[in-house]
Amino acid sequence: MKAFEQFQLAVPMMGQPDQSPTIKKAAEMDQPLRPPQEVPLKSVRSNIVQSIRAFQVHELQAAAAQLGQHFLYANLANAQSKQDVLDMIAVQFMFPTHFGKNFDALYDCMTDPLHKSGLQPGFIVVLEQIPANAKFDKEAREQLLDIFRDAADYWADRKIPFRCFYSFL
Repeated sequence: MKAFEQFQLAVPMMGQPDQSPTIKKAAEMDQPLRPPQEVPLKSVRSNIVQSIRAFQVHELQAAAAQLGQHFLYANLANAQSKQDVLDMIAVQFMFPTHFGKNFDALYDCMTDPLHKSGLQPGFIVVLEQIPANAKFDKEAREQLLDIFRDAADYWADRKIPFRCFYSFL
């Protein structure tokens, strides 16, 4: 930059300084080719559990990457029961093998060990195609989502974004 500043000073001024072709060209080069991208998830609270309706999974994954946050994804289409749901989440979120496979253990894995591992940049979680059947009824679905709501509250207390998006099968 110093070389440019030196060159700029050596250019004779004709009329107003902002009329110099060199200065104009330099100003044009400083402008981005495209307008800056909108901040991802700008309209979504930083600690929330909500339906995925307005988003696609790849958009959420890209937003997590752009924001430098963890992206956790579980496709639960093949789950039939509470145990299936917990097994699939454990595998797809890469939980430790000692995961207790119950809702308390799920909450624990989504909060405490992550908090103890150091400063976290934030989380975008997707639970896609949560089953809606007799073995995983409305009460079980609400319990599952409550775990993620509690995790969102946990991270909100620590001022860490935690957004969870879900869909039903």
